[in-house]
Amino acid sequence: MTRTRSGMSRRRMLGFSGASLLAGAAAGAGLDRVALAEGDEDAGAAVAFHGAHQAGIATPVQDRLHFAAFDVTTGDRGRLVRMLREWTAAAAAMTAGRPVGDGAVGGPPVAPPDDTGEALGLPPSRLTLTIGFGPTLFEKDGEDRFGLRARRPAALVDLPHFPGDNLDPARSGGDIAVQACADDPQVAVHAVRNLARIGFGTVAVRWSQLGFGKTSSTTPDAQTPRNLFGFKDGTHNIGFDDTASLDQHVWAGKGDGAGWMAGGSYLVARRIRMHIETWDRTSLREQEDIFGRSKGEGAPVGERKERDRPVLARMKPDSHVRLAHPDSNHGMRILRRGYSFTDGTDGLGRLDAGLFFVAFQRDPRTGFIPIQKSLATDALNEYIQHVGSGVYACPPGVREGGYWGDTLFA
Repeated sequence: MTRTRSGMSRRRMLGFSGASLLAGAAAGAGLDRVALAEGDEDAGAAVAFHGAHQAGIATPVQDRLHFAAFDVTTGDRGRLVRMLREWTAAAAAMTAGRPVGDGAVGGPPVAPPDDTGEALGLPPSRLTLTIGFGPTLFEKDGEDRFGLRARRPAALVDLPHFPGDNLDPARSGGDIAVQACADDPQVAVHAVRNLARIGFGTVAVRWSQLGFGKTSSTTPDAQTPRNLFGFKDGTHNIGFDDTASLDQHVWAGKGDGAGWMAGGSYLVARRIRMHIETWDRTSLREQEDIFGRSKGEGAPVGERKERDRPVLARMKPDSHVRLAHPDSNHGMRILRRGYSFTDGTDGLGRLDAGLFFVAFQRDPRTGFIPIQKSLATDALNEYIQHVGSGVYACPPGVREGGYWGDTLFA
């Protein structure tokens, strides 16, 4: 096995040790990241990896997603921490547009490359990598697996069963989740693939989801994307520069009960199947009544422009916008980062397509959970079904010299 000049092993088995890359990563903090607004011409720009908060939350939303949930297959806490260090080094490199380790072609020909190579020659494409820890990392089947049970945040609750849920266990849960977002799908897939390769023997992919065509925007005044039902989605979403709303609704605080989560956030992911064939046979008037907005402009009922303030009383009681609006939920807001997906057919001649809903919040108990309960009578439920689910605690951003989850494992 080849050794570096310092005498350390260049590779461990199928893993990669690249902690030295941390020192060369671009620095940044909070919103002072090199992040371009959606639609900006320089789609190849890099988003700084280090900072007070993880990138990929308040960052302007990229066009593509590869989300992966992993199960930890080892009971060795030290081994898990070593992998997280290696993941961090690899993430810092890839988000800066650099290869992992010695790259795909830079090492000895008799050893497997450090990088899988499919992103060779591609720019960073605003790649962000965001990590979160699921409830089962802290405790599973009553077992305190890694001495973390006492550090599980009270906000990291198991999501309740909601009316209409038809969750597939094979597409739900996971000990660790990684969200890779980029403007190039190959860059996002490359990132997750390398992490899975590095983690071989320590973690295994439980499930994953590809997404395209962002359905929410965090850039104020940008063109609002449309979902697969053809309606604009994400109007009045929390903006990346709205620091007051981010502090109030998205970032966990020091006084929230889990000090290691200060500056972090809680991710809820839901795979939502859309019955688009049924929707496509529904009249335009009914579609607009169901959403509470016009299909063309996206204006609320009785208004002319998309961003006109909605008058909820004008909408039908079971319209989606009326039930999901902060005014119907005690002012609570969540930051949405959803994507559309199509995964072939369901074997019955229908597209397996829908929305991969991603939301970040300060506390799911006051964010996603009550909002989703409010949507129990949503007229849209006739056309959708939640088939996958996960909730994860996303720690604060990585400081120079640190690693993903160091506040938890310290």
